[in-house]
Amino acid sequence: MMKLSKADIATRQAFSERMLEYGAIDKNFVVFEADIGYSTYSYLFGDAYPERYFNMGIAESNTMAAAAGMAAEGRTVIVCGYGVFITMRAVEAMRTFICYPNLNVKFLSSHGGVTPAVDGVTHQATEDIAIMTTLPNMKVLAPADTESAKKIFDVAIKTPGPVFIRLMRDPLFDIYSKEDTFEIAGSKTIREGKDLTVVTYGDIVFQALEAADELKKENISIEIIDMYSIKPFDKKNLLSSISKTEALLVVEDHQKRNGLGYELSNFCLKNKPVIFDNLGLNDTFAESGNYYKIINKYGISKKQIFNKVKELIYKKGGK
Repeated sequence: MMKLSKADIATRQAFSERMLEYGAIDKNFVVFEADIGYSTYSYLFGDAYPERYFNMGIAESNTMAAAAGMAAEGRTVIVCGYGVFITMRAVEAMRTFICYPNLNVKFLSSHGGVTPAVDGVTHQATEDIAIMTTLPNMKVLAPADTESAKKIFDVAIKTPGPVFIRLMRDPLFDIYSKEDTFEIAGSKTIREGKDLTVVTYGDIVFQALEAADELKKENISIEIIDMYSIKPFDKKNLLSSISKTEALLVVEDHQKRNGLGYELSNFCLKNKPVIFDNLGLNDTFAESGNYYKIINKYGISKKQIFNKVKELIYKKGGK
């Protein structure tokens, strides 16, 4: 059973530290930054390899176009920035210049969901999964902790075409070890159970684990899947789990509409109808404040997971 331990660094920093290490392995790839290198930690690469680091300023669309040009010449490119600006301010350039020709550009997208809680709505990327998963050729990954962020850097580099990696602002917890492996279309069953399946990713993984501990006290056993590969997702593991539990709850730090919950509900409807619900921001923006207070207010904390699991098990005819 996986245990939570306090993380020392955020996933954005872990990803960039691995990017720095990889700079010595592959001397061909380049990094583009949209002015916030000390926040994305891309400056680590820039300080070590200034000839391969391009700070384009506060100009995300131009950054995408320049990155596309470099990638069209055969280089792997990493574009760094905040999720809200990468996925909305620059989405047309990303779509047309990178996804359409299927270029080898990877996106370090920091401040996913409401993890930048104190920074407010302008910096909280709560629509990014919906936008990115809609783009043809785009793959979407969301590591939950330090080791998964480092390993997913390598997964992204080795995966042809554009890959979007959703990262967090602050350190939360660690659950994975250096021995854990990750892959495109993969997932991790981090808690086995029989009464209901909870699928989540990123920061909400930890809320699900804490909810599972509380539910266990009431003799309720939930299976938790870290769906770190959001597009494509792990159909085999999902189907195996819901075939056992006959109930599914998807929880995400994202708008309920058009997130992973919508994708998995569509999959279940076509392949394995089960008792289902999803938790996320309910057609609303969040606000600035303490991270734990925000996720509780907007319905994605361990408290709401606990309550929703009990409700769904009751519908299933259980406890």
